[in-house]
Amino acid sequence: MEAIITIVGFLGSGKTTLLNFLIDRFSKKDYHPFVILNDYENAQIDIQQFLDKVDNKYLKALSGSCICCSGINELRNYVNGIPTRKNGITLIEANGTSDACSLMEFLGVGVNDRFLPPIQIAVVDVKNWQNRGEFNDLEANQVQVSSLIVLTHLENASEERKNFVINNLKEINPYAKISTINTLDLDLLLVLSPSKNVAERLEHQKAHWTSCSIDLPVLPNIGCIEEICKKIPKSILRVKGCAKIMNQENYTYFERVPDGNVFVRPFRGIPITGTKLLTIGAGSDPSLLEKIIKSSILNK
Repeated sequence: MEAIITIVGFLGSGKTTLLNFLIDRFSKKDYHPFVILNDYENAQIDIQQFLDKVDNKYLKALSGSCICCSGINELRNYVNGIPTRKNGITLIEANGTSDACSLMEFLGVGVNDRFLPPIQIAVVDVKNWQNRGEFNDLEANQVQVSSLIVLTHLENASEERKNFVINNLKEINPYAKISTINTLDLDLLLVLSPSKNVAERLEHQKAHWTSCSIDLPVLPNIGCIEEICKKIPKSILRVKGCAKIMNQENYTYFERVPDGNVFVRPFRGIPITGTKLLTIGAGSDPSLLEKIIKSSILNK
């Protein structure tokens, strides 16, 4: 039977890093992953970055709906349509604001019996855990029915902070195993059972945020990306995109995570959807983003 592993976690916690790790490690063990990635806007940009690891026919991007509710039927249909492979494994990355309890409740119903009951991994950013203000309950919700919790962003965290987060996680979900990416036992994932923890219900609308996507013109230099990300209001918790920099042959992928840090890296290939600026959070509005882009280009 084929295992289904869903990856949840707050925006910028490191879900895609974990997904990359699992694809690499399972592939080395002669497994054949099928990867599904969900995001509010243009998941195709992110899924395209896995083409050097997974054949295109085993990749699926789900955009424009949340797989914890409105997109669950679409997700279930894709899962049931996944081709049978020798040593197959299905990896699903949920968007960063998913109601993880609802996702597990709905996904576990109506899936073909050739699949094992789905298990959930929650990715927790130790540095920012429960420092989300009004979104703390959403972040806590994402670990409640997870069978495994993977800790990330440990580099600059004190031992006191690490212990606080671990103890807090054990209070919320005493049944979950806790690990880091470096200490993760891959064989453990294949024998994990769905969580026994009883979850507290989240007000579901807290998992539904505004988002938007607009075309991005050719930028004069790489500093323009930093300028755009700096000017976008903090109420917009997630910023990402794919840009073309003048006089550069390759495309550039960028993202601003909730703590304000901006990361830039080369984009593999040519974006199918063209260059885009994508935002998630209160205040996501195309007209605002267009003004920010224009003023940032003028400054550069």
